Amino acid sequence: MEQLVGVHHHHHHHSYHQHSLSPRTPRTPTRPHPLLSSNRFRDHQIHPSPRILRVTPPFFLLLLAAVYLLASVTILSSPTPLLRSYRKGPKALLVQMPAPPASNASSSSPPAPELFELDNGRLRLRLTNVGAAVTSLLAPDKNGVLADVVLGFDSLDPYLNGTSPYFGGIVGRVANRIKDGKFTLNGVQHNLSINNQPNTLHGGFKGFDKTIWEVAEYSKGDNPSITFKYYSKDGEEGYPGDVSVTARYSLLPGMTLKLEMEAVPLNKATPISLAQHTYWNLAGHSSGDVLSHLVQIWGSQITPVDQTSIPTGEFMPVSGTPFDFLTPNKIGSRINQVPGGYDHNYVLDSGEVRSGLRRVAKVIDLSSWRVLDIWADAPGVQFYTGNSLHGIVGKGGAIYGKHAGLCLETQGFPNAVNQPNFPSVIVHPGEKYQHTMLFVFSTE
Repeated sequence: MEQLVGVHHHHHHHSYHQHSLSPRTPRTPTRPHPLLSSNRFRDHQIHPSPRILRVTPPFFLLLLAAVYLLASVTILSSPTPLLRSYRKGPKALLVQMPAPPASNASSSSPPAPELFELDNGRLRLRLTNVGAAVTSLLAPDKNGVLADVVLGFDSLDPYLNGTSPYFGGIVGRVANRIKDGKFTLNGVQHNLSINNQPNTLHGGFKGFDKTIWEVAEYSKGDNPSITFKYYSKDGEEGYPGDVSVTARYSLLPGMTLKLEMEAVPLNKATPISLAQHTYWNLAGHSSGDVLSHLVQIWGSQITPVDQTSIPTGEFMPVSGTPFDFLTPNKIGSRINQVPGGYDHNYVLDSGEVRSGLRRVAKVIDLSSWRVLDIWADAPGVQFYTGNSLHGIVGKGGAIYGKHAGLCLETQGFPNAVNQPNFPSVIVHPGEKYQHTMLFVFSTE
């Protein structure tokens, strides 16, 4: 969805974790019991060596006093941290949902970055807890031949250090752009990180896609799923209030990937709008550009933008413009009429609905006849054609150039916090943000 401007690098160097796929429990350093530290002194008292027996009584008493003093200081100085950890413990146990701030604030080390796999015999999905990101998805073509249809990296390093252009991650606290990185809520102005001059993009320098999520649940078997959890703190990247976030990926029977995103503000009203930022190439991630893909979008209007990609607040009908994908059309047929390429929010029509989700888009690759249908319950979808990709080295040494993948990110409207006529993205304590997507694969 746009290049990372002024990317903030977090220098974590982690190798590609594959060996241990179970959630890690943070190890607590074991503290020696305060009384044990004085054992060696008492040993000298109980089993004095012959030399100590010859020591004159006053000196012996002095030594004993010193030992007693040392033991007292040791005992008196240690209860505080011990008591503190006991005070924390029960709170975490009592509060099931959402997690109390203590559980994250006190853990000295975040969960380890790892890879996970979900496989239901038809689709094979790989994910990481870094940004709750999809790193690969194997799907069959019309002849049953599997290909990896998402752009990504072989190592977890680019996901960790901020050099990945949002490949496969969940972006937030607010997806897309916020004008000048500012908004006012309940009379208070909030200033966010400006990471996409002059605006905020996808949550800031370290949005949800660059954080390490906890693994709350991971089950293999017939209906494989994994649930990632993240605790976003008050003031993170300038956003108000603590928020507990979960993202659950599951493979349904057949060839459907389901994603359920939820977020609960715990103490302050705050904007929340999450998006899944996978770059798709249905011919295979290393097959070149997606300009020959057919795309259909169930959106008869877009929110036109100014020169910094901020919506003007207007709604523009797509018919008769290069933005018209109401019927299937090749991406490349009119992309040259759109300065810079497609990177626009479509207002989704209230058309066909299936179990509470509306039809968003359909993508067809004519070479493999892979088809992807997307359903969701968000008001908009950002159609982005990888305009900023240039020479990125991806999986297997593949070079991802301009238009190597396409994104269809269902979302709240960009800059909704500053546009009263857009659907609100403000969520209050006591409310729950919910956003569900279905990615339905088939062949024609």
